[in-house]
Amino acid sequence: MVVRLSFEQLSALRRIDSPTISNAIETFNVRPRVAGYVGYDIRCIFPELPPTVGYAVTCTVDSTTEGRQGIGFNRLYELLAAAPKPAIVVMQDVGPDRLHSCHAGEVMSTTMKRLGAIGILTDGGLRDAKEVRALGGFQYFCAGLVVSHGNPVCVSVGEEVTISGMRVRPGDLLHGDINGVVHIPDECAEQVVEAAYRIWEREEETIRRVNGPDFLPFSGSEVKH
Repeated sequence: MVVRLSFEQLSALRRIDSPTISNAIETFNVRPRVAGYVGYDIRCIFPELPPTVGYAVTCTVDSTTEGRQGIGFNRLYELLAAAPKPAIVVMQDVGPDRLHSCHAGEVMSTTMKRLGAIGILTDGGLRDAKEVRALGGFQYFCAGLVVSHGNPVCVSVGEEVTISGMRVRPGDLLHGDINGVVHIPDECAEQVVEAAYRIWEREEETIRRVNGPDFLPFSGSEVKH
């Protein structure tokens, strides 16, 4: 069963940074610690925005195969229009040259936002950063920015995809900020905010101890980041 959170729960998640969400998820022991998040090959293009929290709408895409025909991006837009909101469009590159790939820009981002998306996550490229920033409230998580759209093709929609080692199913709850993107498992989605508050309390106490006059790094509990 896919968990759907209330407006209040989603708003609370948006007030918490992604590393704290990641730490909170660890306390539930529902997956290995080295799983469920993207690597540093995925960049946050608009770090000034608050954390992005939304449900995944998935597709596979290719923009570097000359002449390739796909199923059409209207299939993606139809899926997005019917998906739970807020939505994050997750686009896995399946082309031969990811370095030169580009899967969305101003027009597609504007369309996606109109249909309820708040951002894109892709292991390929995106473009039109200035124009998309001006849209307001629409985030880019991608491998980088690329000037040309090449031959953009939607290959499939609504399937499980993998972005930088993170498996994403349609409807998965994602949380991202300047630090990266993490998947919030259904098993703890409704409890992760309270767990994050407890993480903050413990970290504040640790920082007070570290900054205190009697601090020694080899006394007390081990200090970790």
